[in-house]
Formats: sequence, C-alpha cells, structure tokens
Amino acid sequence: MSDETIRLATVGRILRRRGRLLALLAVVGALLGYGVCLVFPPRYTTSASVLLPGAWEERELLTQAQIATSSVVVDRAAATLAWKGVDGADLKGRVGATAADGNIVKISGTAETPRRAQQLADQVAQQFVTFAARVAGENADPEAASGPEELRQLVVQTGRRITELADAAGTGQSVESVQTRTELTKLRTALQEAVTELNRVSPAGGKAAMVVMGPAPRPDGEASPTRLQLTVGGGLLFFLFAVIGHLTAARMSRRLRTEAEIAAALGSPLLGTVDVPAGARVPGSRGRGLRRLLGLDVRWDVPPPQPSGDETDRRIRHRRVCARVREQLPFPRSLLVVVPEGDAAALGAAGLLVTESEGDPQLRVAEVLMDRPVVPDRDTESGVLVVVGPGEWTAAELAGVAEACADAGHTVVGVVLAATVTARTARSADRRPKVLAVGGTG
Repeated sequence: MSDETIRLATVGRILRRRGRLLALLAVVGALLGYGVCLVFPPRYTTSASVLLPGAWEERELLTQAQIATSSVVVDRAAATLAWKGVDGADLKGRVGATAADGNIVKISGTAETPRRAQQLADQVAQQFVTFAARVAGENADPEAASGPEELRQLVVQTGRRITELADAAGTGQSVESVQTRTELTKLRTALQEAVTELNRVSPAGGKAAMVVMGPAPRPDGEASPTRLQLTVGGGLLFFLFAVIGHLTAARMSRRLRTEAEIAAALGSPLLGTVDVPAGARVPGSRGRGLRRLLGLDVRWDVPPPQPSGDETDRRIRHRRVCARVREQLPFPRSLLVVVPEGDAAALGAAGLLVTESEGDPQLRVAEVLMDRPVVPDRDTESGVLVVVGPGEWTAAELAGVAEACADAGHTVVGVVLAATVTARTARSADRRPKVLAVGGTG
C-alpha cells in the first residue's frame, strides 16, 4: 500500500469517526464568515475606461495609470462628490487604475452602494482627463513655449516683406523682374509650408486629448469576497483546519499501541486480551452526553474494531485470561484491578473479568487518574492487575501507574489489554464446532 493510499485512508477514517464534530466546526466557521459580512458592509466595484489617442509606450501608459490614482486627482474627485464624512484619503484605497491593451486606462471605484461606485469611477476618470489635459497644456520652460509662436510671427513678417519686395521689383516687364518675383513667390510658399509643419509637430498638437469612453456601468453584484463566499469559505476553512489538526495530533502522538510496548512500560508480562463489544454501555464510563453526541467517546486514530465471535467464544477467551491470572498468584487469591480513569474499554474489560472470575481470584476494581495516579494501599491483595486499552496512554503515563502501585506496596503481576470488537449474534446449534473422535479398534 502506497503512502498516498495510507493518507487517504486516514482522512477517510477521520471523516467517518469525526463526521459530526467536523460538521459542527464547519457550521461554526460558516456562522463566523456570515458574521464578518454583518460587521463589514458589502462593497460594489465598477470601472470607467479612458482612451489615450496617439502612440504611447508601455511605460507611458503605466505613468498615466499612476497619475489617475494620484492624490491630486482623488482629492479633486472627493471635493466634487462632496460625500459626507469622506475625503480624498478615504477614497484613496477605493480607487484603482490599470493600463489595458489599446491605449486604454481602466479606472475602478469601490463603494458601499452600486450608485456610489458608479459615481466614484466616473468622477475620477473625468478629473484624470482634466488634470492630464492641463499638464499637457502647460510647459515648465517659458522660452520653449514662446519659441514656436515667435517663429510664426517672424514668418508672417517675412511673408509681408517678400510681398513688398515683389511689388517693388516691378510689373514683370523685364526678364530680371520676372525672375525676382518668381524667386520671392517660391520663398513665401516654402515659409508657409514650414509654418504648417511646425503646427503639426508642435507639443500642443502632438497627441490628441484623452477621452472618457462613456459612463461606468452600474454594478449588479457585490465585489469579492461576497457574503456567500465568506460564509462558504469560513465553513471550509474550519473544516480543513479540523482535519489538519487531527492529522497533526496523530502525527505527534506518543501513545503506545503494541502489546510489547505497553508491557514494557508497566514492567509486567502480558496475560491476554479481553474483547469488549463496541457500543456496549459501560457503567461509569465517560462516553456520554456531549462527547457521545459528537463521537468523541470513540478514538479515530486506532484501527477499526475487529470482528469477534459470539458470546460463547468471548467467554471462553475471558476464562483463559482468568486462568493465566490465577497462575501468577500465590494464596490468597485476591487482586486489585487498576483501570485508568476515562478508559471506557478498559473499564468494560475489568467488569467482564470480575464476572468471569466468579470470585476466583477475587478482583477489586479501582480507577486512577493518569495525570497524577494514586493507588489504594495494600490490604489483602496479592498484587495488581493493570487493564488498559491500546493507543490510549503514553509510556510516561503507564510508568507513572507502575510507580504508584509500587508506592502503595503492590506488585504488578500482569497486564491485560482491552480490545474493542464488533460482536456477532448468538451462534445456532447447528453451527457449533463439532469434535470428531478419530481412532479405530484393533
């Protein structure tokens, strides 16, 4: 079996044995996610597009996107909107701008209502276009700004002087006057073409004005995360955290599971295993109330209960365990059965041993706290029989029980494991094992 299969089987066991607990935690997470929606009102987002005609490089578009969300633009938009209790600093985190393909800057606005979101996006787009036009029309160098205009005036004056010279050259009756007038006319035409080219390539006319491509659409749904997303996300997050917590706890668990480890921790031989039917009601067990409702009374990180025989088979195995206990005892046949408090399977196994022993040996059950075990002082008992369930306790906890027994003057004569099994119904008479006598007459 691969590691992946083992992990999936482990998760499946968690889902089966902790399904009610996981469902409860998922509901709690969903309620918390819904509560977040009540604390923080829903938000709506829309965007307006601004077209930048002409040839723009990518870095220029990014610069324009940054200008669209600058404090100057946002403050002007806040002043125009004049929302009560909202200034430019509040709107700064609600406005965004991105450079899209086709020389388009998309300006987004987020607000508590669809109408306000639409107004915010439209107003920021309008203020951005106005501010960009103002920046393009202004020039920080006065000489550079006045140079083209002076050149135009000089060209006009030169054209007038050319006309005057052409008139002074005569009426064109001689060859020299005709040539002079022709050259002056060519010069005036060249100057006019130069002025036209200057107007075309001037900074003010290099790129057309920006255009807002219509009003922003009014949003018809909440912006992410929506109320449904927060509710579902909270439930899913709590569910995953619960599963991961179970896996982490199992990974870090130091509880002993094998017979050899438990016997070594208690320093006593293993005398056998007592089968406890799953679901059996054990007097004094803690698997009741809320723990039973949530399924916490059953360990999830232990293998599922193995199938067992019927009542007759189990009683046979129990009597054999009692026989091994008798072999460990000198007279008088009296034992103190120590059971960890909270170990329902061990308490049930102790009860079964008391029933099957029928006073031989005489057993007295005592539950001890595992965090600080205290065993009753020795009276007439010949020793202590420890009954525990596998996978329930650590080596340090079991060693503490052994030390408590020694402190009370007891000797641990043996260890009995309590195994939870699935019980079968009583076996019919025709299914009982048949003993055949094999032999012959000579």
